[in-house]
Amino acid sequence: MGRSGHVLAAADLSALSLPVGDDGIIVGVDSRSQPAVLGIHHPVAYDVVLIGGLWTAHVLALRAVATGARVVVETGRPQLWTRLAQAANGGLECMTLHEVGRVPPVGATLGSPVLVVRDCGTRPPRSRVASAPWQPVLTLLPYLSPATHRLVERASLVGVQRVSPEEARVLGRILALPEVQAEALPTLAENATLWCTRSSRRLVRLLPTDSETGLLGSPSRLDQGAE
Repeated sequence: MGRSGHVLAAADLSALSLPVGDDGIIVGVDSRSQPAVLGIHHPVAYDVVLIGGLWTAHVLALRAVATGARVVVETGRPQLWTRLAQAANGGLECMTLHEVGRVPPVGATLGSPVLVVRDCGTRPPRSRVASAPWQPVLTLLPYLSPATHRLVERASLVGVQRVSPEEARVLGRILALPEVQAEALPTLAENATLWCTRSSRRLVRLLPTDSETGLLGSPSRLDQGAE
């Protein structure tokens, strides 16, 4: 089954390519060592789904803070985000942690964009805080579940890291991937992500900086606490 539920106006299509200019989060480098830059803050609602590991979500959240965005994390495992939030804040409240279902209104604006990260397991409940202008939502899914299809269908961008062969076949159908790309998903490296929109796909490797490695360790697809 292909993705048919997400429609954007023609004026918004430029937001769906990687890289997006030079303004955004560097999500990795491609096979030609060219940077892939993800512009996530737009004047329209923007949903991102990452089927992958906590390490990658941590790096993306940290880099979002570096761009000047506030990061609001909704998580059932705050112990795995506390150290990152402390490092990101530096005395300010650049990254805040909230229990599942307890995220307050975040007041995103053009001058104060917010990235909402939902780390709520494979079956995240419907959120009280939806994506909105200047307020994208990134939902982290450690593995596939019955909720995956619904979340992927409404997403503007989907990132897929290493998955099992069975999961790769399911994602191949949902994302309408070429067979060769679907078959490659179980073999992806720890730091590799296939980023997909309705019209394009790009495989990138996320290369951490020395400070990111010191804080988060080496790239890892697996993490503790995943459901």
